[in-house]
Amino acid sequence: MESLEVLREKLDSIDDQIAALYEQRMNVCGQVGEYKVKAGRKVFDRQREKEKLADVASKVSGDFNKKGIQELYQQLMSMSRKLQYRQLVEAGALGRLPFIQINDLDKQNARVVFQGTEGAYGQAAMRQFFGENVNSFHVRTFREAMESIEEGAADYAVLPIENSTAGPVIEMYDLLDEFENYIVAETILPVVHTLSGLPGAKLTDIKRVYSKTEALMQTSRFLDEHSDWQRISVVNTAIAAKKVLEENDISQAAVCSSYAAKVHGLSVLVDGINDDDDNSTRFIVVTNQKVFLKDASKISIRFELPHQSGSLYGILSHFIYNDLNMTKIESRPIKGRPWEYCFFVDFEGNLEDPAVKNAIRGLREESQNLKILGNY
Repeated sequence: MESLEVLREKLDSIDDQIAALYEQRMNVCGQVGEYKVKAGRKVFDRQREKEKLADVASKVSGDFNKKGIQELYQQLMSMSRKLQYRQLVEAGALGRLPFIQINDLDKQNARVVFQGTEGAYGQAAMRQFFGENVNSFHVRTFREAMESIEEGAADYAVLPIENSTAGPVIEMYDLLDEFENYIVAETILPVVHTLSGLPGAKLTDIKRVYSKTEALMQTSRFLDEHSDWQRISVVNTAIAAKKVLEENDISQAAVCSSYAAKVHGLSVLVDGINDDDDNSTRFIVVTNQKVFLKDASKISIRFELPHQSGSLYGILSHFIYNDLNMTKIESRPIKGRPWEYCFFVDFEGNLEDPAVKNAIRGLREESQNLKILGNY
């Protein structure tokens, strides 16, 4: 048997040849890209690539090598497409994205809607972003808030999309998919939950606790210490506080903010009952206009993929190749198509960045029903 040093020298020699051939291949791919730009041809030809993978597999022996060379050529063809997408973008073939860049939001004259009632965390997030004197109103559900801006009753809605402890607000992803509304900003609100009840109530009086599902999850450690308490979910933490006040039952309490307790005349029985001391909620600011701020640095998109092995792996390569940092991914079932899913992705960038344009060009060709949810 040859020594390890000799075998490594052979590998180095082979790798030199592979590197040279790779460069030759990419040069030819560049010429193919130039032809497609002039002829108006699509970059991605799924059938052609399928045939190519079958062809290269037929030229090697053994299942291991067949699988390996197909994986290698999938990457080679992926790199070729990315080069050609860049050529198309540079030639202006991406077209204008249907979003208009603006310098600022008109916070002073805006009418803003939030979900819940007076004292809700949504109201606090709205005031944190728009200021204490914002012209606002509230609605009962997230859907009603989305309808308000779609119909023009409000310019913006401030809605929760993610909590650092409980995770995503799933309904918001479904609504962003359903409505033609777009994210223009975000604000992060620290969340401090209290257990609040009627004035004069004591912990020993409590039998039922009301709050939003996520708030009950975020305080489960404290609530588990009182296993005899019944936990009842309502639409909003502030609505829970309002319910306790209106029903005037000393055995009822709400998990809500101290602000909500004050607004609705409740007493804080226990403060700071969060499981996590660093609990916070990310709120998005949504409008019905396709606009983005000049200094926007995050993009949210939604897309579907063929229900086959490796499709998500392939699509994520567009972020890697263009040096774009993906910060979040969520999946949701597609209505009417059991066990098929759409994906929501957040990544860093601005719609004016060349790298973002390159990635979006590739995503459009290789995914299905791509929707840009906002740049903020």
